[in-house]
Amino acid sequence: MSPPIAMVAGAGGELGRAVVVSLIDDGYAVVAVDRSEDKLGGLPDGVHREVADATSPAAVAPLVDRIARDIGAPDALVNTLGVFVTGPAVDTTPDQLQTLLDVNLGAALWLSQAVAPHMSQRGSGAILHVSARPGLDPTPGMAAYGATKAALIHLTRSLDLELRPMGIRVNCIVPQLIDTERNRLGLPKEMLAHAVAPEALADVIAFLISDAAALISGAIVPAYG
Repeated sequence: MSPPIAMVAGAGGELGRAVVVSLIDDGYAVVAVDRSEDKLGGLPDGVHREVADATSPAAVAPLVDRIARDIGAPDALVNTLGVFVTGPAVDTTPDQLQTLLDVNLGAALWLSQAVAPHMSQRGSGAILHVSARPGLDPTPGMAAYGATKAALIHLTRSLDLELRPMGIRVNCIVPQLIDTERNRLGLPKEMLAHAVAPEALADVIAFLISDAAALISGAIVPAYG
């Protein structure tokens, strides 16, 4: 019997890498997608690597169709893509907002659109997006970032309503702060006291896309630490 196939977008980031490792341990065949070939190079042997920009609607659908043809239709999609831009609402520039929209919202929509036909054809599948606590709780200095993460939460709920009748589950986890190298270098130590390790979040993600979570869809799962 062939192993289930999981597609991980943003696999070159710290959370993405942790998800890849966790899913391999769970017996998945993993297709890792990132726009950085160098970052993909650090993933474990046996991972199928795809260099692609998941924020580009012109790139995503052909990529997923090729993966489905050459490897197999994804049983699961994990979207870990995200960009963090801070600043008060009154200072947000058009370029900053566009970047936040493209990465935090657009990629989730294009990826979901691309995998849905393949999953619906089989009658099953799981999609998992990663939002952030400012998308639920307004946070000073994070207006535009929080708005795009809130939009991702709304998109998750809408996708759940539209795709669940096709057998596709859609969920979202909501971390507060992830213990990454960038955060350790850029944030005060006291802020990192409750930061969550990428590996811990990866385990939650692995559960939510697994058959053990078959009854869970449309959930917005806090993972604050």
